[in-house]
Amino acid sequence: MLLNEIEQAQRLVKTDAYQMSIGEIVTMYENKEIMIDPEFQRLFRWEIGQKSKLIESLLLGIPLPSIFVFEKDDGTWELIDGLQRISTILEFMGRLREGDDLRSPSALEATKYLPSLHNAVWEVSDRINDLPVDEQIAIAKSLQLAIRRSRIAVEILKRPSDDQTKYDLFQRLNAGGSQANPQELRNCVVLMINSDYFREVKTAAEQAVFQTVVSVSVEQHEKQRHMELAMRFLAHALVPYDGRLDVEEYIDESSVTLATAGDAVAAVNLINQTFGLLYEIAGGDALKRFENGQHVGRVGLVGLEGIAVGVAKNLSEILALGAQGSKDFIRRKIEGFWQQPQVATFTSPGLRGTVRIQRTVSFGEAWFKP
Repeated sequence: MLLNEIEQAQRLVKTDAYQMSIGEIVTMYENKEIMIDPEFQRLFRWEIGQKSKLIESLLLGIPLPSIFVFEKDDGTWELIDGLQRISTILEFMGRLREGDDLRSPSALEATKYLPSLHNAVWEVSDRINDLPVDEQIAIAKSLQLAIRRSRIAVEILKRPSDDQTKYDLFQRLNAGGSQANPQELRNCVVLMINSDYFREVKTAAEQAVFQTVVSVSVEQHEKQRHMELAMRFLAHALVPYDGRLDVEEYIDESSVTLATAGDAVAAVNLINQTFGLLYEIAGGDALKRFENGQHVGRVGLVGLEGIAVGVAKNLSEILALGAQGSKDFIRRKIEGFWQQPQVATFTSPGLRGTVRIQRTVSFGEAWFKP
């Protein structure tokens, strides 16, 4: 069985590999033969210290890790892994596009082995932010040539490979990176599949009503916590879970399934209607534990999975109760939810997430049924 699964999966991945110079890659980018999704540039961002160390590596002749690209139907390449490395090089050279314009070139800072990289630039330019022209130090033409001639391995995922393999490969390649958390990776995968779906869900998740109910802090927002909770909510509400996959893999797979189906209107309506009701009833307390006549503690996954998803799965029947009737019903059920003996088992020490979500979602669906 395992050997057959391996053989079948291997057939999905068709690859090729080239050694290319940085100059060749830059030329391909300028000719729009290799594409970097601009949304990815906003989701992933290196600090100047990391950028400086990359240029240091090129100048010292230290080999860079391979980049991975997906060959599209028209023969162009889509960058899957290596975003920060290629973007950093293009930005330093002043060639990185941002929409229809060129992004401001970067100026480097000193590194351990090359302290003279402080204020180093590809060429002096008044387009460089926060560094006056008279303080910029252009690197020598010989060093520019050394960078352009530096070689990097390019692994190419060929056209016959299916789209799902492209998304899986992107996640696996980036999962070990220090700059990307699971939701940032998930965002990029959803963007790859259906950018319109991603943007519609993101807009819904960034509304004040949603963020108030899930109690997202500024720091959590920067780490895409609001998008994580929105995608978890949609996954639990719309995609059945059989308990076999790890929770994160289930959310990943569900995100792919929902983005592929592409029903952004249904997703946004479900978020807006569910969280709109919860907000009207209890605002930022709606998903918090209810004890001794008041809401206490923080918003946790049990509240999201049991209450929000429970309401969503019964939304049409709840709305049929009328404006006031639906609110009274949800308020009563929320307060009673936390008093049920089963709910105490949802937060038992050592309880696996795979077990928890099977309990919370099914209980919530039954509990909020009118």
